[in-house]
Amino acid sequence: MRAVHNQLIRRGDDRRDGRRRGFAAAVLAVTLALASACTDGGGGKPSGWQNGADQPAAPKAAAVIVEPRADAKDVPASTGITFTATEAEETSVELKDSAGAAVEGALAADGKSWLPTGALKYGETYTATVTATGDDGKPATATSTFTTMAKPGKQVRISSFLGDDQVVGVGMPLIVKFSRAVPEDYRDDVQSRMTVTSSPAQEGIWHWVSPTEIRYRPKTFWQADSEVSYRVQAGGLPLGDGWYGRADLSVGIKIGPAVVMTVDNKTKRMTVTKNGSVIKTIPVSLGKKSTPSSSGTMVVIEKLRKTVFDTFEELGPEEGYRTKIDYAQRLTWGGEFIHAAPWSEGQQGRVNVSHGCVNVSMANGAWLFANTRVGDPITVKGTERKLQNGNGWTDWNMSWEQYVKGSALPYEPPTDTAPEESAEPSATPTT
Repeated sequence: MRAVHNQLIRRGDDRRDGRRRGFAAAVLAVTLALASACTDGGGGKPSGWQNGADQPAAPKAAAVIVEPRADAKDVPASTGITFTATEAEETSVELKDSAGAAVEGALAADGKSWLPTGALKYGETYTATVTATGDDGKPATATSTFTTMAKPGKQVRISSFLGDDQVVGVGMPLIVKFSRAVPEDYRDDVQSRMTVTSSPAQEGIWHWVSPTEIRYRPKTFWQADSEVSYRVQAGGLPLGDGWYGRADLSVGIKIGPAVVMTVDNKTKRMTVTKNGSVIKTIPVSLGKKSTPSSSGTMVVIEKLRKTVFDTFEELGPEEGYRTKIDYAQRLTWGGEFIHAAPWSEGQQGRVNVSHGCVNVSMANGAWLFANTRVGDPITVKGTERKLQNGNGWTDWNMSWEQYVKGSALPYEPPTDTAPEESAEPSATPTT
């Protein structure tokens, strides 16, 4: 009986196994039927579906806001929007304040950042939206909401030597000063916020003269009658040690005709050209051997119709003098001028008798004063002393290669414009 019982058990197992196989076959049949229903009927790939409807494909493009990060606090008011966009044919940026008002701004030339036209408000909440659109026409967006810092107590004033609508000579450097030294590590940030626009377009670069002063000059003299504007977007910009830029700075100027003066010690003559043509030749007397004039390229710094030269402190009671001067045009901080010197008219064109100045007659001094302006360049050749860089606006006394080295940012030659012609054959004449 035990053997029979075991046999019945095995037979029972066989029946259960048969039911399992039958059930599995039925499940497989249903699965195959469902699989068949999810194909295109022609052996193609399965289609995506949800609730019985096809869904649109994701945009090809993608955008990510790098800075300011979402929910960031105490963001500098100088902030721009830095982002990455992939597979994008077109990218746009929108920035709105807490009231929903749009902030004006523009994309940087590299297309990787966006900068407001002015500093943002302190203690305000903004929302940035970056939209990237690929060649499929589908936009992808990224957003970041952040809050700017409270107004800082330590602010650096930024000023320009030139004012709006001023007309200057073709050798005029653009000069920007800071009320506090800018640490070297921050100068590239400052310079990246400084832009120069000229019409016609001309190649140029910024050059740090000192920790508190930066200048800009084109590769060659400005083209006559150019219009130039420059902007420093440093409002709220961190400048080191808890200091921030006080405000943005914008200036627009005009370049006058190309009046260029060249003095040759060998001939004792000044040649004056205007827009490339000689308009006057003037006899001069330069510095005597004990006080020679400087050879190099200088720029007219200031013009004084009448002044007094007092050199007693500098030269002492024996060599010093106090003299009334007419038609003075400063060339160096050390005291070299172009000026009328009626007492040396007999030596002008023949002998050097001055203390380093360019002496001309009263009539020629008046003519020069009427036909020149601040920023006009003058090159003196062949004297016993070389001009020291820094003794005046000596930006043109350096080669272009030397000048570029004073930039805190790598120099990138323009690729979209042809080289512009100089007002003169060379911006840094051989001395």
